[in-house]
Amino acid sequence: MERRSMDLTGYEERARRGPCFVCAFLAGDPAFRHETVYEDEEHVAFLDRYPTLPGKLLVAPKAHVEQVVGDLDEAAYTRMMLFVRTVALAMEDVLAPERTYLLSLGSQQGNAHLHWHIAGLPPGVPYERQQYHALMAEHGVLAAPPEENAALAERLRRTVRERLGHGPR
Repeated sequence: MERRSMDLTGYEERARRGPCFVCAFLAGDPAFRHETVYEDEEHVAFLDRYPTLPGKLLVAPKAHVEQVVGDLDEAAYTRMMLFVRTVALAMEDVLAPERTYLLSLGSQQGNAHLHWHIAGLPPGVPYERQQYHALMAEHGVLAAPPEENAALAERLRRTVRERLGHGPR
């Protein structure tokens, strides 16, 4: 898939000074649109707008929570991690990666809303282009057409539902 450069300065400006991207997305702000994969009462999973790997997903609580450990009680943390696991397993079912990366990133200075990155490393990526290298937007982001993203989101959505027992498996 073709890569394109990313406006890292504009991204940083938006992340640091703009509205919370997860809250704006959930509120329906078109400037923060993402392709939703699945949501329940507490969580949402959606395709990353700036994927560095095919099918890269973000998972977040719907409530504006900022600290992965301190802001979630044990039950909420467990539900969140089970949701992350379900989405990651669905991604593995659909994309068959060599390895699945799970990271919780963000900062009090930008992108403060707790979110997990789920990224599947395709088979055959040379070692020097794996791990953090594969996740860095500085190396470009994938430029998938909107219809391709919509089709991928639908396959992931269907697979998450199946894993949760809401459809054929």
